[in-house]
Amino acid sequence: MERRFILRGLLVGAIGGVLAFVFARIFAEPQIQAAIDYESGRDAAQAVLDRAAGLPAEAADPDLFSRTIQANVGIGAGIILFGAAMGALYAVAYALACGRTGDVGPRSLALLVALGGFLGFYLLPFLKYPANPPSVGHPETIRDRSGLYLVMVLVSIVFLVLAVWLGQRLSARFGTWNATLLAGLACAVALGIVMLVLPQLGHLHANVEEYGRHSTETPLPLRNAQGQIVYPGFPADLLFKFRLYSVGAQAIMWGAIGLCFAPLAERLLAPKPAQVPVTV
Repeated sequence: MERRFILRGLLVGAIGGVLAFVFARIFAEPQIQAAIDYESGRDAAQAVLDRAAGLPAEAADPDLFSRTIQANVGIGAGIILFGAAMGALYAVAYALACGRTGDVGPRSLALLVALGGFLGFYLLPFLKYPANPPSVGHPETIRDRSGLYLVMVLVSIVFLVLAVWLGQRLSARFGTWNATLLAGLACAVALGIVMLVLPQLGHLHANVEEYGRHSTETPLPLRNAQGQIVYPGFPADLLFKFRLYSVGAQAIMWGAIGLCFAPLAERLLAPKPAQVPVTV
């Protein structure tokens, strides 16, 4: 049974990845290109400042793949493989939840597990460390940022699981509705404490040392030696649109996983009709 769940999870995850890629290709990819254009313009302005100061200009690293390959094959393959991997994890979580959620039906359970995956793997960590397009984020902090985001993902998943467990324990005393509210409130408070404890990306040591203390790593305006702005900071509208479309792509992927997996799970879990022996 578990093997059949996982195979179907891989399938629906790949389907969700395809739908998410189509959405991202239409809406998010133009924002990525705009961010790359901003980075190129900023690098050119920095090169002019370096030459004026008598400093050697840094040579740009050559791209291993063209933007056409990156925007189509690269992003497409990455999102579809990610969707398949999330679908497999989703199927494992679904199999573990079967029989442990009271009278929740197979279809409802499929949607609830998908909602939990969307919240735990993306939306809750996003609230603390939102997605950034290219040119936002310094190379020196990649390892720190990756570690902090992974911590946020693990904490979010653990707290969601504990919230479900707490809600089931409280339901006998307070009823399902009140127990769900209490468990959700406890999860929100615990996550809020963790978010307050974890550092903001702009407070990482490398950022403070080179750029000062800020809330994010979003590039500030580039200034010359006289303090005049020679290139603007990263556009806020572009950052907002990229993050909005990132959430949309993930919502589409997890929604497709839940909706596609629901009828498949119901068929697997439906009791087979008993065969009546034929008497002569």
